[in-house]
Amino acid sequence: MHVFVAVDHRTCECVGLHAAKRGDRFEALGPLRQGVREHFGGFGAGVARGLTTRHDHGSNYLGDDFRREPALLGMASAPGFVREPGGDGCAERFIRTPKGQLLWVRTFATVAELVEALGEFERTYDERWQIGRHGHRPPSQVRRDRNGGVPTAA
Repeated sequence: MHVFVAVDHRTCECVGLHAAKRGDRFEALGPLRQGVREHFGGFGAGVARGLTTRHDHGSNYLGDDFRREPALLGMASAPGFVREPGGDGCAERFIRTPKGQLLWVRTFATVAELVEALGEFERTYDERWQIGRHGHRPPSQVRRDRNGGVPTAA
């Protein structure tokens, strides 16, 4: 099973967390789609204009399908530098947490079971996880504070 994430670099909030049997470019779009729907209220041309997606150089992220859909939504692509894992360090740091707290300590019989556990983890992380660089506030609180109390970017 494969897990894909989308993390807001400013707030450390997980805006998309997706699991699938296959780890292809179509599945890699899952967390971006979740984040756009959640924070922009829909999914259409230009709705996420101004956002930039940072990703590694894996074949999932360099294919035409992965590049076209974010561009349609208005997102710019900013691949990390080759052999520089810090280029997408925010996502790398985030994924280390569910690995240590969930993925390496439990066994999942089905993708659906994994998806349910990831959803629960995401809610707990965003609402309760204390992030040091944000004064030990959870990511959702950082977003609300930045948006004048509004819970999403919309």
